[in-house]
Amino acid sequence: MRILVTNDDGINAPGLAVLEQIAAEVSDDVWVVAPALEQSGVGHCINYTRPTLLTEIGPRRFAIEGSPADCVLVGIHEIMKDAKPDLILSGVNRGNNAGENTLYSGTIGACMEAALQGYNAIALSQFYGPDNAKADDPFEASRVHGGPLVRKLVDQGIWTDDDYRVLYNVNFPPVPAADVKGHQVVAQGYRPNARFSVEPQTSPSGRRYTWIKGGMQQDRTAEGTDVAANMDGYISVTPMRVDLTAYDLLDQLKDQLA
Repeated sequence: MRILVTNDDGINAPGLAVLEQIAAEVSDDVWVVAPALEQSGVGHCINYTRPTLLTEIGPRRFAIEGSPADCVLVGIHEIMKDAKPDLILSGVNRGNNAGENTLYSGTIGACMEAALQGYNAIALSQFYGPDNAKADDPFEASRVHGGPLVRKLVDQGIWTDDDYRVLYNVNFPPVPAADVKGHQVVAQGYRPNARFSVEPQTSPSGRRYTWIKGGMQQDRTAEGTDVAANMDGYISVTPMRVDLTAYDLLDQLKDQLA
């Protein structure tokens, strides 16, 4: 199995090294194509208005001056064009990509592009909290449990080859590896108090700036959804599609607009 690894925290991020270890538990043919600089929060952004610099920094290891989705495109269509990947892994993100964070995540964006290109993809993120944020290895839960879970998804997951094929979003709970209770297959949740906001500042020269601020990450989502599972010590596994259609409203809207 040939695996393409990417992330949104950048080529030098510690979570990427963890993902490389996870990938190495599944295959001995691992390629890394990651952003040269941090690209957190860029979502499914792609760059088509300027050229994208590609730098080989080691055997099967490349840095791209672009987004995670750009890395997937360059990896598939240039770097690995003569030997395509069988699986694309993105992460391990520093911080959760559960709940509404999913919609902003460059980690997820890479997997969305992979799915649209017709490839199987798994996004992996490490939830941070009081029990692991200041630990010597805050990625311990993902480091220990990531390889077996990826192998299980590869072997036993539901993979489709339809237009909007399935991708998987995995979040590891904010606890030491020994405290992980297992995994749960759950839906994407919603934290009502986790909305982004801005904090205004004025520079010494009088210019106005703003910092984008995130919301509370420890708020629980509904039972049976991702953040709730993570807060209870479980790895959350969420199957996703890129299709954004609200199918539950189609018939009602047809009637109302008739």
